[in-house]
Amino acid sequence: MVQDYRKLVGMRTGGIKLYTELKQDFINQNIKIGRDKFYDVLRLHNLLVPKLKNYVTTTNSNHQFRKYKNRILNQVPSRPEQLWVSDITYIKTENGHNYLAIVTDAYSKQIMGYKLDNHMRTSLCKDALAMAIKNRKYPNEKLIHHSDRGFQYCNPKYTAFAEENGIIMSMTEQYDPYENAIAERINRTLKYEYGLRNLMKNTSIAQETAKQAVFIYNNLRTHFSLDLRKPAEVHLNPNIKYKSYRKNNVNLTELKI
Repeated sequence: MVQDYRKLVGMRTGGIKLYTELKQDFINQNIKIGRDKFYDVLRLHNLLVPKLKNYVTTTNSNHQFRKYKNRILNQVPSRPEQLWVSDITYIKTENGHNYLAIVTDAYSKQIMGYKLDNHMRTSLCKDALAMAIKNRKYPNEKLIHHSDRGFQYCNPKYTAFAEENGIIMSMTEQYDPYENAIAERINRTLKYEYGLRNLMKNTSIAQETAKQAVFIYNNLRTHFSLDLRKPAEVHLNPNIKYKSYRKNNVNLTELKI
């Protein structure tokens, strides 16, 4: 059951999520097992998920484009499509690096738009944002777009496109790993749980792998931050309290825009 579920949803799905999702299957198969015993079974069969080493991301913010102020510092969203976060990550292929741009809803954790290609020009991020805008479910609500200060996000071609669609720009102002934690966490999940860290043969295969990974992430994968619900479900039924990835205690308030 564990192996079949992980093949469907992700090979790095942890014990708590597995136990929660498989509990009804255990009952149906007349398997009586508590969570501690379930962990013993995982350990016995070498099915526990190993911890990952930290990784480093780089951003080229050495440019002359306008850098927007941080509008979300110490604030959190209270609904879907109130705050989107964007980021770029690297995908390795036999022909060199490809790049994946992602736009994610901070409240529901749903990936709203993405684009994978063999370049990291501004058009890569703009195409991901265009998909996100097309996928909006609450187009009349005010929306903030938050990102790092990379040249793609500061490029007037990108910022003008966002603002023409009624989106308010926000950017990190100092190095704080929690400022853009949602985007970086999703990059990590897609890479380590859905194979995007593996060497791909070419861009076409990488694009198909990314498409499948995004579908699973949005529609099948449960999240602790969503009370073990799925992003697509929460995006349409927003009745949870937002949980921040920030570890230290900060007086957080609801995002006002």
